[in-house]
Amino acid sequence: MPAKTISPIEVYKFLPKTNCKECGEPNCMAFAVKLVNREIELVKCTPLLKDEYKDAYKQLWEMLKPPVKEVEIGVGDKRVKIGGKYVIHRHELTYFNPTAIAIDISDDMSEEEILKRIKKTQEFSFTYIGTTLKLNMLALRSVSNDKSKFKEMVTYVANNTDLPLILCSFNPTIIEAGLRVIGDKKPLIYAATLDNWREFLELASIYKCPLAVFVPNDLKMLGSLTKTLMDNGLSDLVLDPGTIPKGGLSSTLNSFTALRWKAISEGDVVFGFPIMGTPITAWTCMDGDVNLKAWWEACIANMLIIRYADLLIMHSLDGWSLLPVTILRQNIYNDPRKPVSVEPGLRVFGNPNEYSPVFMTTNFALTFYTVKSDIEVGKVDCYLLVVNSEGIAVECAVAGRKITPESIAEELLKSEVDKMVKHRILVIPGKAARLAGAIEDATKLRWKVVVGPMDSSEIPKFVINEWKRIIQSV
Repeated sequence: MPAKTISPIEVYKFLPKTNCKECGEPNCMAFAVKLVNREIELVKCTPLLKDEYKDAYKQLWEMLKPPVKEVEIGVGDKRVKIGGKYVIHRHELTYFNPTAIAIDISDDMSEEEILKRIKKTQEFSFTYIGTTLKLNMLALRSVSNDKSKFKEMVTYVANNTDLPLILCSFNPTIIEAGLRVIGDKKPLIYAATLDNWREFLELASIYKCPLAVFVPNDLKMLGSLTKTLMDNGLSDLVLDPGTIPKGGLSSTLNSFTALRWKAISEGDVVFGFPIMGTPITAWTCMDGDVNLKAWWEACIANMLIIRYADLLIMHSLDGWSLLPVTILRQNIYNDPRKPVSVEPGLRVFGNPNEYSPVFMTTNFALTFYTVKSDIEVGKVDCYLLVVNSEGIAVECAVAGRKITPESIAEELLKSEVDKMVKHRILVIPGKAARLAGAIEDATKLRWKVVVGPMDSSEIPKFVINEWKRIIQSV
């Protein structure tokens, strides 16, 4: 039975039905609902972990496990989870475990260059709608085919970062040299092929590491090799159907789509593993200078994220190349069931005094962070009242009555901003102008409402040109 079709009643049948509240929910039915929505983990039901419920736990696990297996790479706090998908289309539920992005390092690089790439990967950070966008992993490639050189590089990298690692070579001897250094850190081994799978099977079994399976442009053979590895006891696999940029991009996207379709819609366990892509191939397959190759790499990465890639290996560390990829990833992996919002309440910017302005906005995250950025860039000392609009932007919230004069008055009272300023002037967004009089009425005329700019980028200019006149007129 596909996981997305399970009802809470079917799950409830296997729960202890004690309503013990140890899971944090008021009763077992509420816990069942959250299980079906993938908002809570099965292990939170502590009675299920007892021996008397082990059969029920096993049946629930089989019922609720994702069609695409979740695979962990690395250890500790920085370990990466990939896969764990339940649906093909995001709107059917949501996507879990955002696509991991790995930056490559090769054993022909100098220590200075390696350290630079490690540092740039670790320090890549961009705040987008309240979320910090990061890179996740490093892919260590053997281009020399020299095991001692590869081992030296792996050792140097391991001593300078705790990011999860991918060991990349088709030569099992090279991979073994790397595993002797970091085998206990659970790196991903890349990759088993039709020629070397026996040796890679042995290495993955000994070191208990996840293994990538690489068969380009042939899903039938990829499935056959994957089944062979499964029959020999491996369960943590990652599938690479090949990333062919020049002349093969269409077949690449079709392969990624077919793999996810077979896993989820057809329930084929052989293909029920995370998928990885290698946009880095743009650097060897595409014509042009470094900027054009980086552009192609970014385009391919974006296409593969949309087509279900769970892991990508990239080369460019340019911000203009990586930023669109990480932003797209964030947008796709937002939970569509929950509005992108921030906590309502009062925010303080700069060093406001008792005559500083009090602005108002909604708790839609994009609106809030845009307003926040414009205030900070303009170095405006002020108070900002964030009103709960259920995560909806100002104009829509006003039209749909997600913010009302009464809710704004209530938030004003709750914030106690009246104790921080001597005036009683609230500056509302221009798009909420129609509420001005009603807000004054709702506050029992204690607050005067001024209609501010239509766009928050005009706030600094408004403060310079208008606020002094407004405050003096009171």
